[in-house]
Amino acid sequence: MLHAITLEALKALDAIDRKGSFAAAAESLHKVPSALTYTIKKLEDELGSPLFDRSQHRAQLTPAGQLMLERGRDILKATYHMVESVHQLETGWETHLRIARDTIIPSAPIFEAVAAFNQLGHQIDFSLTVESLGGGWDALHSQRTDIVIGALGEIPRGMYRTRLMANNNFIFTVARHHPLADFEGVLNPDDLDPYPAIVIPDSSQLLPSRDAGLVNTRQIIRVDTIENKIAAQLMGLGIGFLPRHLIQEHLESGALVEKTCYLPGSGAAMYIAWRGDQEGKALQWFIDYFSNVDWQGILKG
Repeated sequence: MLHAITLEALKALDAIDRKGSFAAAAESLHKVPSALTYTIKKLEDELGSPLFDRSQHRAQLTPAGQLMLERGRDILKATYHMVESVHQLETGWETHLRIARDTIIPSAPIFEAVAAFNQLGHQIDFSLTVESLGGGWDALHSQRTDIVIGALGEIPRGMYRTRLMANNNFIFTVARHHPLADFEGVLNPDDLDPYPAIVIPDSSQLLPSRDAGLVNTRQIIRVDTIENKIAAQLMGLGIGFLPRHLIQEHLESGALVEKTCYLPGSGAAMYIAWRGDQEGKALQWFIDYFSNVDWQGILKG
């Protein structure tokens, strides 16, 4: 029987991989490095195989170590869900809630919701993340989030429950000093091709990615957030579609210029979405809270 394979050992393995060293992992787990070294050495001795290549400056997993880590994370995840389920069964309240927003949704309403919830006095940890395009649906599908604010477009097949938030308005823009700023008429593919397109990649990991509104030009510049996309287009680094509600002030100042493009601007529906098999008082509280937010007002434009 393998006595060394414990949750503590799996947590240590996970922390060392994430932090890159035994010392950093020990600090994150509030342990001394020698304790982690002993835990991993005991695990290696029992398995009869090294889990780390210690010849490099950074702790590098061996193939056996990588396999152990992958399987170990599955066990840790299952353990977390088991504990969560037991706690929820007893109290009705989750211990941890994961809220994802699409990158075009401002962060302020999410923070305001958490602040309002904290006034209730329930001790719950939160993970607040950002997705893009189909990534919100993918986050639900892969169970890396509990609720999505601003899930975009067509609802995929699956056990999803939704509430419509609003329709968002994407428009094609260029910086005022961009060569296309003075162009008159409809911009066609040949007009756009010489200029880089600024793109936020779909954050989906399992579901098919989406490419709504993607401008195909000879060069693509990918950025991670809508804020960086706006900044890049303000600099004139490239072209593309932007949500009107986030750039209204730049349109009014003339820093960005709206142009007519052969690709139509989209008015994608956005949803509050969660999995149909989920229950929990905290989740329901946030569903109700976000359902009463004036999203159309926030996303006006």
